[in-house]
This record gives sequence, structure tokens and C-alpha cells, in this order.
Amino acid sequence: MDSNRASQDQDQQDQDQSQDQPEGNFPGLLSAEDSQDTDNSSQIEEDTDHNYYTSKTYGPTDPMSKDLWVNVDQMDKEKVKIHGILSNTHRQAARVNLSFDFPFYGHFLRDLTVATGGFIYTGDVVHRMLTATQYIAPLMANFDPSVSRNSTVIYFDNGTALVVQWDHVHLQDSYNLGSFTFQATLHSDGRIVFAYKEIPIEVAQISSVNHPVKVGLSDAFVVVHRIQQIPNVRRRTIYEYHRVELTKTKITNSTAVEMMPLPTCLQFTSCSSCISSQINFNCSWCHRLRRCSSGFDRHRQDWVDNSCPDETKDKSCDIINTTQLYPFTTTLVAKTTGRSRGETTTARASLSTSLSPTSVPTEGKTTNVCPKAENSNYSAERKGTHPLHTGLILGILMVMLIMAATVLVTVYIYHHPTSAASLFFIERRPSRWPAMKFRRGSGHPAYAEVEPVGQEKEGFIESEQC
Repeated sequence: MDSNRASQDQDQQDQDQSQDQPEGNFPGLLSAEDSQDTDNSSQIEEDTDHNYYTSKTYGPTDPMSKDLWVNVDQMDKEKVKIHGILSNTHRQAARVNLSFDFPFYGHFLRDLTVATGGFIYTGDVVHRMLTATQYIAPLMANFDPSVSRNSTVIYFDNGTALVVQWDHVHLQDSYNLGSFTFQATLHSDGRIVFAYKEIPIEVAQISSVNHPVKVGLSDAFVVVHRIQQIPNVRRRTIYEYHRVELTKTKITNSTAVEMMPLPTCLQFTSCSSCISSQINFNCSWCHRLRRCSSGFDRHRQDWVDNSCPDETKDKSCDIINTTQLYPFTTTLVAKTTGRSRGETTTARASLSTSLSPTSVPTEGKTTNVCPKAENSNYSAERKGTHPLHTGLILGILMVMLIMAATVLVTVYIYHHPTSAASLFFIERRPSRWPAMKFRRGSGHPAYAEVEPVGQEKEGFIESEQC
């Protein structure tokens, strides 16, 4: 009897705890501490480590699913905004300015772009292929708010969190399936919450023929290339360096996903704390930029242009005279590239262009040219002292060695896409290589920006994931 009574008392206590609401002027917006306290009394999916984030999925019967849903009707009416254009158009995107710094993959953002397709674009430059990368997607799909008068895109900012809700939106090519209602909440501490109220069908069954279907996060860096054939023209290429893909089968009615940010190299502001950090990334300190990085973030262009990959080989905090870094290598590259076909010595003599993102391919190119010159001089001096067939055999052996080295390098790059050698060849490949799979007219949905803010729009190329 005592054990049954104790069990009943415990059940009643758990029920009382699940009915408690968080205090504050904004119901539904839980702080990190409130979220952790509630986790102790609920059954959740175990944490999933995504390197940059950890995610927790809450089922329909979990109290946290209801607590993480933000009731827009209880918010301050003056702060709740219904975007009139997004609520009545298809494949449109609008810029939203934040009142706080939102950390995303370690980068602090002050403006985002909300799209009708169930996602938020986080890139700096708005282009026509927003669905490719750099997104926060609670449910990216071919939603068209213009097909129903009840469909709206709502957002509000209370100073510490931004909530974006796609309310009663329909799929353009499957209107009869019903309406979807879900939201994304971005907290000032970097937490991201996806909450789902109405999901009429399984997410895996949504067609991706006319629009990608994604649930998760993505970030990338942009590299600017100068086109030598056309002066004053630059080409920008997007390299996706990380993606979080959440399990679509767990997205149903009354579910929620909470993603907690993990430490990154960008948070360290001194050399000592950077090189001694014990996190998931190999952090290096660049004295020229006074920045800590793993080499894979949105500042990749600056990291390469300032020769930080060469500087960070020595894990030391001693001040380095960066003007005298590798003078021999720089001179040798300038001389070598001057012999290259279609390249000028002046363009390759500067340090910023001659030093590539990695030193391995540059050194390989240099060592392949110098021995060739030495062999030609040696043959001229010893002409007639060796049989003719000796030179032929040596030539065949050289060709075979070059072919074998090419095959090995290709296999290595294919299996190690994030290596320094891979990035070197990817960033310098011709515009017609098949690895560039997203081009104009490629079938990716083109989003038009509402109220453009003067951002430069260019044709973008999205590379394979790093």
C-alpha cells in the first residue's frame, strides 16, 4: 500500500511539473536554463552531435514539445508582423533586421532573409538559388501562400529571440493534402528551435521535383575568382563546408527539435586560448588577421589571401615577421609561373596570388618544372655518351610515373574533399568542370527578393560539400 501511494504521489508531482508554465512576458520562449530543467522530467531522444550543434527531438507526447511552441496570439501585437507580400506570393524572400546579434556557426548575424518556402536564408548576398546552402530550414518545401487566404508568414522580434511562423501554408503542387503550420525560433544565445503544429503528411512523402525538401541547417563560404579573359569581372563560388540534416520521419504533429550550438574556433580572441583549445576543431591562430579559425568558416577568403595556412603550420604564439615568410618559395613560384602558358609574370609575382590556399599543390607544381629543366641541360651535356634507347626508357618511365601520380592524387582528392589539396584544385578549376552542378537554369528554384537593399546579384556556382 505504501509503495502504491508513493507511486501515486510521484505521478501527481510529475503531472504538476508538466503543467507549470515558464514565467515571463513572452509565453513559449524558454531560456536555456528552463529547457534543461524541463529535460529532467521528460523522455527525449538522445543528443545527436553534429560537430557545430547538438540536437534533441521531442515527440508529440513530450511536454517540451508544447513548451517550445510559441503562441503568437499571446505576443505583443505591436511586435507581431504579418508580412503582406510573403503571405500572398510564391517563391519570394524578404530581408528582416534583427535587434540582437544571432550567432550562427560562430558568426554573428544582424539580418536574415525569410522565404516563403519554409526556410530562412542566412547569407550576406542574396542570389537566385537560396535553397542551395546557408539556410535555417524547419521545413523547406514548395509552399505557396498565395493559394489560400488563410496562409500567412508571421515573424516577431522581442529583443532576445526571433520567431518566424509559416501559418496554414499549402504545397503548390499538392494543395489537397492540407495546410502546414510550423515555426523557427532563433535565440540570442545561438539556440535554434523548430516547432511543428500541423504536418498533415509524412515529410518524406513531399515531392522534391519542383523544390528541394530539407530539414536542418547549412553554412558555406564564398570565394571570389577573377576571370582573366574578361577584365573587371569576378565570379563568386559558394563552398558548403557543413550541413545538419535532421531525420524527416520524426517530424509530425506536435513535435519539436532543439539545437544547441557547440564551441567554435571563432570564439577565441587570443593566440594562447586558440592553440590550447580542446574542442571538436583544429584551431589555428593567424597573426596577420589576429583571428582564430579552423580554416573552414565564412572568412575563408581572408584566411587564404593573407597566407594564414602557411603561417599556422608552426603552432606557436611568437610574433612572426610576416613580410619575410617563405621568400625563396615566393620567388621560385614567380619564376615558374612566368613560363606557364596564358599567364603573366606580373600577375603571379605578388604574394597574395602566388601563395595558394595550400602550399602542397604549389610546391608540387614547382618541383615538376625544375627537374624537367635540369634533365634537358643534362642531356645536352652528355649527348652521345649514352645509348639512344636509354633516353626512351627514361621518358616512358617518367610518363608512367606522372600518370600514376595523377591517379593517386585524384583518388586522394575524391576521398578527402576537405583536404588542402582538394580545396586548391576546386578553387582553381575551369568553369566547365562537371563538379559545378548548380548553374543558371539548372532546375533549382529561383527566389526573388522583396524590397531589395542594393545587394549585388550575380550568377552563383555551388560546389560539392566540403
